[in-house]
Amino acid sequence: MSAPGMPSPSLPADDPTGLQSFAVLLRRMNGEFNRIAQEFAQAHGLHLTDVQALIAILDADPDDGPMTPGRLRRQLNLTSGAMTACVDRLERAGHVRRVRAVDDRRVVHLHYAAGGKSLARDYFRPLARSTDTARGRFTPDELAVVVRFLAELNRELVLLRRDTGQG
Repeated sequence: MSAPGMPSPSLPADDPTGLQSFAVLLRRMNGEFNRIAQEFAQAHGLHLTDVQALIAILDADPDDGPMTPGRLRRQLNLTSGAMTACVDRLERAGHVRRVRAVDDRRVVHLHYAAGGKSLARDYFRPLARSTDTARGRFTPDELAVVVRFLAELNRELVLLRRDTGQG
């Protein structure tokens, strides 16, 4: 992320809305998000995979049902052992809770713990403020297009993951 009021780094001049420009912007944004996530992980004695798991649990689509270790394992493309170690670390650190399903005690649901949610909220508050500042520079109609683009891109990425057998 650039400092507030600083101009964005230049983009390929041939087509500012072309595929190459989108790719550059998305990579830059992804790099900044990864840096922030890595700093959070280091500050809390976690692995980057743990932070990815927390994000997946937090952002899980309720229409897909409760998050389970198996579903999370498939989403993050981890081995069963790596998933168990990840959930163990997150539980010990107070970020998640394992809850047995009422109808089938063999099934475990993963829930973001209140303390973990509060810690993450405090840590990522500056990111939320930056996001809100950037949003404030757009009209509601422009934001609707951005949201539509991001939703479509996410949908395509999920399809790509499924097509490549990773989810």
